[in-house]
Amino acid sequence: MAGDNSGPFDLIVIGSGPGGYVAAIRAAQLGMNAACVEAAELGGVCLNIGCIPTKAMLASAALVNEMKDAEKHGILAKDITFDLGPAQERSRSVAKQMAKGIGHLFKKNKVTHLPGHGRLKGAGKVEVEAEDGSKTVYEAAHVIIATGSRPRDLPVLKIDEDRIWSSTGALMQKKAPESLFIVGAGAIGMEFADVYASYGTKVTVVEALDRILPLEDAEISKFMERTYKKRGVDVHTSSFFQKAEIAADGVTVTFKDKKGEDQTLKVDYLLSAVGRMPNSEDVGLDSVGVQVDQGGFIVVDEQLRTSAPGVYALGDVAGHQLLAHKAMHEGVVCVEHIAGQGHGTVDYGNVPNCTYCHPEVASVGLTEEQAKAEGYDVAVGKFPWAGNGRAVAGGHTEGFVKVVRDKKYSEILGAHIVGPHATELIAEFVVGRHLESTVEELETAMHPHPTLSEAVAEGALAALGRPIHI
Repeated sequence: MAGDNSGPFDLIVIGSGPGGYVAAIRAAQLGMNAACVEAAELGGVCLNIGCIPTKAMLASAALVNEMKDAEKHGILAKDITFDLGPAQERSRSVAKQMAKGIGHLFKKNKVTHLPGHGRLKGAGKVEVEAEDGSKTVYEAAHVIIATGSRPRDLPVLKIDEDRIWSSTGALMQKKAPESLFIVGAGAIGMEFADVYASYGTKVTVVEALDRILPLEDAEISKFMERTYKKRGVDVHTSSFFQKAEIAADGVTVTFKDKKGEDQTLKVDYLLSAVGRMPNSEDVGLDSVGVQVDQGGFIVVDEQLRTSAPGVYALGDVAGHQLLAHKAMHEGVVCVEHIAGQGHGTVDYGNVPNCTYCHPEVASVGLTEEQAKAEGYDVAVGKFPWAGNGRAVAGGHTEGFVKVVRDKKYSEILGAHIVGPHATELIAEFVVGRHLESTVEELETAMHPHPTLSEAVAEGALAALGRPIHI
């Protein structure tokens, strides 16, 4: 029966991030006596210092940008100032609210929270070290490792959260500095570039690859680079960070630009956004022989089983896309297989990517370049937001919807959106790909007017060579 905190447990989950807490709740729903070990706040990185508070700050930044153009809407306000402090405080309150929600869900589903640091202590055993150093060993038939990831240090760039920030440090600032240097132009780097630029910071971004948001379609990346530059952000691609010299009043940064020339810049702070690494140390993996790869990620099969019987891993620590929604799906898949009720596996080829900057960016499936490289005979359709009535009415016409289809079967190979509410609209393509829909089926499904969703249908029509509104 779920909720017996004395053990032995049917399942112990180590880590309460999106993958961990979802796994524990689903296990309880299936009648397991489930526990979740967590030393910090429930919800892991995502709810406390990641997805949720970052999106709260981006929502504030969006309002700031709306106010800069408010006269078009008849809002005539003079001498407006923008202060990062209240936005940062609001982001913390949002995070706390969501973290409390996990506690309520645990109580509702009778999941036992075991406070402390969890580590494997041999087959079927988990040691929980409390804050006071005391240790308790619990028994469980099954154990899931869901310990997540952390910001990655570079050998020449050590994060101290003082002058050199990780995403955590960037979230905690109550004042926008005059200048900020960002190393890495992935989703994290570009989201914080958006926030700080909105509040008046001079932002410089350096990316070693040849374009920003390198996981996205090349056209999307180019469009976003132009957009950021128009906002006054300095973007340097094919450029390499060299060193940072920290002083009491700032940081002197040296990087090599795409011409191979050294550039030096004095800034107030530096944000390291060069990726994340798995939290697979000090979890007791060796005690049961759990295999990890060269990057430290735990090796699992399609049912999230590790090399050790009765031990599973999911979320960031198990690799693939380091995304909360991927971890949540893994949590459900893993537990349902444990319970003997597995009905499928995770489709890692249909995981949406989302960047919540302004304009938003979202995608799923193959880019145009990837589709061609895999040998598909492709047709590509693009529909600009300037042709969508709802976008024009809302004053957000930047960007487009791009659909990549296979000519042979008209399969939706990939979809790429840059523009208003892209991160919401991408779900329609995710469902379409999941159901193996054709582009024709996506278009013939009636979309309400006037809505942004009409651009999904128009993008499908464009891929067929017959858009209506362009």
